[in-house]
Amino acid sequence: MAIEIPKVNLSSGTGAMPVVGMGTASYPPVAPETMKAAVFHAIEIGYRHFDTASLYGSEQPLGKIIAEALQNGLVKSRDELFITSKLWCTDNHPDLVLPALRKTLENLQLEYIDLFLVHWPVSMKPSENKFPPEKDSLLPMDFKSTWEAMEECQMLGLTKSIGVSNFSSKKLAELLSTAKISPSVNQVEMHPVWQQQKLREFCKMNGIHVTAYSPLGAKGTPWGSNDVMDSPVLKEIAEARGKTVAQVALRWIYEQGAGMVVKSHNKERMKENIQIFDWELTESEAHLIGQIPQRKGLPGDQFVSATGPYKTLEELWDGEI
Repeated sequence: MAIEIPKVNLSSGTGAMPVVGMGTASYPPVAPETMKAAVFHAIEIGYRHFDTASLYGSEQPLGKIIAEALQNGLVKSRDELFITSKLWCTDNHPDLVLPALRKTLENLQLEYIDLFLVHWPVSMKPSENKFPPEKDSLLPMDFKSTWEAMEECQMLGLTKSIGVSNFSSKKLAELLSTAKISPSVNQVEMHPVWQQQKLREFCKMNGIHVTAYSPLGAKGTPWGSNDVMDSPVLKEIAEARGKTVAQVALRWIYEQGAGMVVKSHNKERMKENIQIFDWELTESEAHLIGQIPQRKGLPGDQFVSATGPYKTLEELWDGEI
């Protein structure tokens, strides 16, 4: 039986977003058949929010899977799904935003997506679509004009909501100072070992929903760590409550009012990751989690360069590191 995942209303007022989404970024990339099996199983057990990006190379396979799921009745209508994608830095230029979204829609075989995010607050030379980027390809992002192009995407109905990813409070404030449409979402690294309290408070004050990526620490990726899954505090709570460490970490995120994007191709773990809505952490458990020493997993060194817009990590994150 499918699990009902709660939804949150975004500031755009154009539909509710399931608070748990399934991520499709894989390093190294998985075979399309592996991804298809995982997405089909995710739909069967209750997932309706799927997160992709042009950088991930997962838009096309996800689009084929969605088309098949609609065709065979696994999903009754497009309206049941919530699809997020992201604008890569090479397209972080006012004249390239709309063409980039049209390409994303073509890849996904969709008429619209539900959420379109600026992936990072930095631009790159349009011809150099590499990750990590060449240091001399990093350019300052024109926040005002690029965001106006994002607003146009929403006004045209090609995306229902727009938002950002990896933006500090200061960069959000700069964006908000000229925005006609506020970002609905800021997708950032967040978990018990990187709690983002200052940023979350800023976002709450400005009606921006925080979505956590790498909510379990992205173990097994080039940038991830075992800090979340190996946390003695989380292990102790999990043992006492008869839960997994992952469930305790994800429940904590949910109780902070944030959403999350989780990624697993293991059927049992995929189910466990959404079995977090029928119980609560105690006040003392939440207090213990609040005391965990903090360490950012993805510092973003790739976007720091002596010749680029951010010379130091401090400048990239504006002290939120």
